[in-house]
This record gives sequence, structure tokens and C-alpha cells, in this order.
Amino acid sequence: MMKRLRAWLVAGLLVWVPLGITLFILNLLVRQLDKTLGLLPPEIRPPYEVFGITFTIPGLGILLTIVILLVTGLLVANFAGRRLLSLGEAIVHRIPVVRSVYGASKNFAEMVLADSGDSFKKVLLIEYPRKGVYSLAFQTSSVLGEVQAKTGEDVVCTFVPTTPNPTSGFIIMVPRKDIIELEMEVDEALQMIISLGVVVPRWDVGEQELPLAAPDARP
Repeated sequence: MMKRLRAWLVAGLLVWVPLGITLFILNLLVRQLDKTLGLLPPEIRPPYEVFGITFTIPGLGILLTIVILLVTGLLVANFAGRRLLSLGEAIVHRIPVVRSVYGASKNFAEMVLADSGDSFKKVLLIEYPRKGVYSLAFQTSSVLGEVQAKTGEDVVCTFVPTTPNPTSGFIIMVPRKDIIELEMEVDEALQMIISLGVVVPRWDVGEQELPLAAPDARP
């Protein structure tokens, strides 16, 4: 009976914990984005009043944020907008500390969001933190210049995320011959990392052959 109760308890936790975390993050995101409504003129800023009833519209900040992003993208997509952006970045790069934070943030955003290049496009399996122990990693760069020249190896730069927070991690440079490329998508790998390995992407073996265990060499 105790085993059955424990199984029911675990099953209930597996339903409510992910749902609760999701709702908490969504609620936090909506509340933070609703702060963008402060950019609106007071005349059209919530709360609104219709027929004597005062109300607000939750999530209206999300719509406003999307509009701001679209308008910003439209502006910087033309020549004048690019020149203005370049001028602003030139000013930022002259400010100590700020230029380091801004530069690192921009590089990370370009690396993750840009369609070009091979950054965060491949899920890898590498032996880390020691040989015989494997970790999921994302390929960030395969052109390492001095690192490849000094090591004399075809080295790939990989990002090994921590769990359950994949935004932090380690940069590991691994010889290409020691890397195993996986077929899973990046979002599937992130789900596996965030869930502490509980959520494992489905993989159809199909015609592929699984590696056979090495024969026992003991006499």
C-alpha cells in the first residue's frame, strides 16, 4: 500500500511541478513585459474604464513589446537605421565596462538567434569531465584560428550547459575526432537538460545498428 501511495504521489508531482513552474515563469514574464505599458501616454495607459467598470488587460505588454521589436527591426533594416545603430554602438564601445557587457551580450544574441553560421545548430556528445563520462554539448564554432594552430588539432568549440539552468555552462574545446554528433534537435537537448535527464527525446533506431559491446578480454 505504501508503494502505491508513493507512486501516486510521484505521478501527481510529475503533473503539477512542471505545470506550476511553467505558470510561474509565464506569470513573471507577463508582469515584466506589462511594465512596457509605462511607455504609453497616460491618456491611453491602463487601467481602462468602460461604463463605470475599471479593468486592465493582462498580457497587453506582450503585444506592445512585439510591436516595439517589429518597429525596431524595420528601422534598423534600412540604410539610415543601420548608420544610426552603428553610431550608437560606436559611442557604447567608448564607455569602459559598458562596452564589455554590451559586446558580450550582442555576440551571444547573434550566436543564438542568427540563422547564419553553425552556432547552436548541432547537439554533440563529448567525454567530459573525464574520459568515459559523457556530457551533452552544443557546437558554437569550428573555426578557432590560433587555438587550432597552437594545438595542431582540428578543434571544435563547444558549450556544455549546466542543469537545470542551461544559460550557464562551460566552454570546452574538443578535437573533432573525439566528438559524437547526435541527431536530436537543439530544443530536444534543452528539454533533456532542463528536466535533469528525465525527458529523453524519442529516437527511431530504424536501420541503424547499435554499437556492440567490446568482447571481454579477460582470460
